[in-house]
Amino acid sequence: MRSRERMLAACRGQAVDRPPLWLMRQAGRYLPEYRAVRADHSFWEVVRTPELVEKVTLQPLARFELDAAILFCDILVVLDVLGAEVTYAPGGPRVSPALRDQAGLDALLPVDAEAAFGYVDQAIRRLCARLQPETAVIGFAGAPWTLAAYLVEGGPSRDSAQLKALAYQQPRVFESMMERIADVVAELLLIQLRAGADLVQIFDTWAGHLSPGDYTSLALPYTRRIIERVKSHGAPVILYLRNAAGHLDAAASSGCDVLSVDTSIDLAEARQRLDQSIALQGNLEPALLHAPEARLRAEVERMARAAEGGGYIVNLGQGLVPSSPIDGVARLVDAVRALGSES
Repeated sequence: MRSRERMLAACRGQAVDRPPLWLMRQAGRYLPEYRAVRADHSFWEVVRTPELVEKVTLQPLARFELDAAILFCDILVVLDVLGAEVTYAPGGPRVSPALRDQAGLDALLPVDAEAAFGYVDQAIRRLCARLQPETAVIGFAGAPWTLAAYLVEGGPSRDSAQLKALAYQQPRVFESMMERIADVVAELLLIQLRAGADLVQIFDTWAGHLSPGDYTSLALPYTRRIIERVKSHGAPVILYLRNAAGHLDAAASSGCDVLSVDTSIDLAEARQRLDQSIALQGNLEPALLHAPEARLRAEVERMARAAEGGGYIVNLGQGLVPSSPIDGVARLVDAVRALGSES
């Protein structure tokens, strides 16, 4: 099977010769060729320059036989077009001014998505021209809860306490903010799909800050709002949650085709709990990229067995980090490809 065919079939729970493989943050700081680009260009310059996006998106595919390329971008582009100032600093991105009330909501800018995300449209088109029909192209965006957490907290937070307080104390402001964010996210994803992306992923990094009940009432409705609009295009939608165990069943009810899970839950349990129509993705402990070949290969084989009964895509439980070993990624690729030779 071609990589693109394999990826799309797995998303839909169809038969494949082996599980497809791609990695969150597969283009990034663990690659010396990416660091060389960043030595000459700021992060925002790379994100907003389609030629540079194409270059860094393709870098991991030049090294590894992956089944998909994911657009090099950042979830915070949504907050940028809404008028927030987004800067990148040690310890994580900073967003200002923090939205804490009706005045902050009123200060958000109206968004002409087609104009605002023109650079994303161009980058996706360049990638599709280079990669299809052999390799799948993935677009992405952040989930409303995670984006709102950055907007209200002003940066990364251990508990999203300010955002929760806003939701409890000023529910109308919270709801209007979440709807605004969700509608911009939906437009961004549709722009990527219309430009030729094969599928999209929604990242809800901070969903684990919520209790199961609050996830259902404060986050899930806005993720559903996006997926309902995006599914009209017909392409598969992947939903990723960090600390997914407590929200597994609720997240699966979002309308997503694929649920990407981290290491907070055993993959076999996730497969058992969910309907077979929901494909699974991920679950590999990122630190296992440092493990010997035999250990990594055994884990890949275990995950493939655990996910039997529905579609499955090999990925990490979280994204690659600067310390991720290049040779470990190569061993993972070899281990996944070996699954095909054993079938």
